[in-house]
Amino acid sequence: MLSIAEISALYASKGGRMYSGEPVTQLEHALQTAWQAERAGASDAQVAASLLHDIGHMVNDLGETPTEQGVDDLHQYHALAALRGAFPDAVVEPIRWHVDAKRYLCRERPEYYASLSPDSKRSLVLQGGVFSLEEAGAFSARRWAEDAVKLRLWDDLAKNAGESTPGWAHFEAVLERVVSSS
Repeated sequence: MLSIAEISALYASKGGRMYSGEPVTQLEHALQTAWQAERAGASDAQVAASLLHDIGHMVNDLGETPTEQGVDDLHQYHALAALRGAFPDAVVEPIRWHVDAKRYLCRERPEYYASLSPDSKRSLVLQGGVFSLEEAGAFSARRWAEDAVKLRLWDDLAKNAGESTPGWAHFEAVLERVVSSS
């Protein structure tokens, strides 16, 4: 379980790495995703989940773009281990299910797949592919499915080189609020 100070240090040390075949760094992607959530009027827990959803890529550090080597780094599960106990389920569970949300959206919205970046399409295959009808039904019945889908959609919008967002300190304050209220 990582503290907020340890999370901040992790982003300071590894956040400058490129984000899996995208034109942004890990830190830029995290900030942009959180900014998407905040601008959408999301709760502090949803903003925190958006900020931290890909922390597992840095915790389970397999270098840049492991999907090019045919590897699914299972980042959602490494994030669980890093965050559970420090953050409430309203933060951790959408992170846990955001990969499945991509698989679900590909099933439910055929145009969604076409909008994915090349690396997201590559990782989709490694993550099990598009959900079957039964898998989609089971996913949508989960308590945190709706929040995971919102997170996934914000995630997809957060890959823009040079996009201006509030800095880490702004969102670190959100993390502090979430922890202090849980």
